Amino acid sequence: MTNLTAALVRLKLSLLRNGLRQSGGRRAAFVASAVVTVLFALLQLLGLLALHGHPHAEAVAVPGTALLALGWAVLPLFFPTGDETLDPTRLVMLPLRPRPLVRALLAASLVGTGPLFTLLVLAGCALSLAHGPAGYLCAVAVVVPSLLVCVALARAVATANVRLLSSRKGRDLAVLSGLVIAVGAQLVNFGAQRLGSAGLRPLQPVADVLAWVPPASAVAAVGTASEGSYGVAAAQLAVTGAGLAALITLWARSLTRLMTAPDASTLPPAGTGSRSRPAAGPGRLLPRGRTGTVMERSLRYIWRDPKTKAAWVAALAIGLIVPVFNAVQGTGSVYFACFAAGMLGIQMYNQFGQDGSAFWMVASTISAPRDAYAELRGRALALLLVTLPYAALVTVLTTALLGTWERLPEVLGLSLALLGAMLATGAWTSARFPYSIPQEGHRNVAPGQAGLAWISIFGGMIAAALLCSPVIALTVWLHVSADGTGWGWLLLPAGGAYGTGLTLVGLRLAAPRTAARLPEILTAVSKG
Repeated sequence: MTNLTAALVRLKLSLLRNGLRQSGGRRAAFVASAVVTVLFALLQLLGLLALHGHPHAEAVAVPGTALLALGWAVLPLFFPTGDETLDPTRLVMLPLRPRPLVRALLAASLVGTGPLFTLLVLAGCALSLAHGPAGYLCAVAVVVPSLLVCVALARAVATANVRLLSSRKGRDLAVLSGLVIAVGAQLVNFGAQRLGSAGLRPLQPVADVLAWVPPASAVAAVGTASEGSYGVAAAQLAVTGAGLAALITLWARSLTRLMTAPDASTLPPAGTGSRSRPAAGPGRLLPRGRTGTVMERSLRYIWRDPKTKAAWVAALAIGLIVPVFNAVQGTGSVYFACFAAGMLGIQMYNQFGQDGSAFWMVASTISAPRDAYAELRGRALALLLVTLPYAALVTVLTTALLGTWERLPEVLGLSLALLGAMLATGAWTSARFPYSIPQEGHRNVAPGQAGLAWISIFGGMIAAALLCSPVIALTVWLHVSADGTGWGWLLLPAGGAYGTGLTLVGLRLAAPRTAARLPEILTAVSKG
């Protein structure tokens, strides 16, 4: 068994070494990332050591350990290709038993910059709570078990979801990883601002709860042992030990099931050959004819295509975070609610780029501007199906948090006008400045088409803002006019009618251009 462990550790080192041999750029990137990681870990270590003796050091060290473990559990789901050894199915043909394989994989997981970063941060968390000989002895003893819990948690999660990570849904998660990091950064920023004004005291109840959750319980045991409560410290260490044993047991069971059960994706579905039934679902509620077909296709793109899904989820998240978080902090304005309509209105731009080379099927059904108008109308209606209720929800939430209910109608009216302007300009720029969206990688624009993307998006946004200027001017006039008090509700029907009119005019103007430029659009969206 020792030979198996040594063999897998050498295999992990060989994978790292062979990966660095591929190119000088990859070596430079690895060295730079390793240096930055170690420096950041050392800064974290120094910062935690500076908290030594602080009355609320436990409020940082214990939740910090839990947050570190959470990162180990989540990262394999969003970066499944970051470590080739996370996929145990590559060893399925070898005569290996689960228990020795678990020990060997656990040892191999300790190789890399990630475990080194975790080790330094855990050491800082433990030492920040240590006082006296018993505390320092406990601090030295808890670092390795805590690290093993983090690594075992990552392995158990990755093994239980390895089929998912190798499927299309796994690739969807990888595409959405950047969004999750961005949203998480906003949440951390918001929490840091709140703690900056309230201090570390609000984190103490959280630390008291996490003190009995592994691996944070092991770090909490350092502070408990420093206070002389050795029985409680032993119980907290036992909780971490029990958690590590449970994780290894679950990991071994998942590994056995994974390496002995057939892959369901390779098996024929049950009932193959039987009479198929018509699908029932929300699609039956859509209009009949081309409009309903186009709407259903667009909604399926949003749900299934990784790049389209990532763009929509990003727009939904940022459109909510910006106005609501600013309102919670008391620094926002009710007009920030229009940000939701603006973020979702951007999805109307480059409508044909999401089709890629498959746009030829759409182009083959367009023989006149009337067909192009029906195509664009269906795509706009699919977008409105999501955008209208969402923009209304964000506006109501922002208004409720700020307590300015009297401005709800005018903000909704401005949102509707802005959305209509963006639908109009989006339809026109989709026909005039189409560009390709690569399906692989994180690039959203094909090489050589970045200029088209900038013109399409930012030019369209500027044009949409200019088109909304009459409604904006009306809003300003109602606020500065002495006789305009109480007439803000007029902006809701006015903005809705104006936005609807802009959308219809924009679709009418874009339809002839779309029908006339089908070959150029197909060429543009098929690159990359």
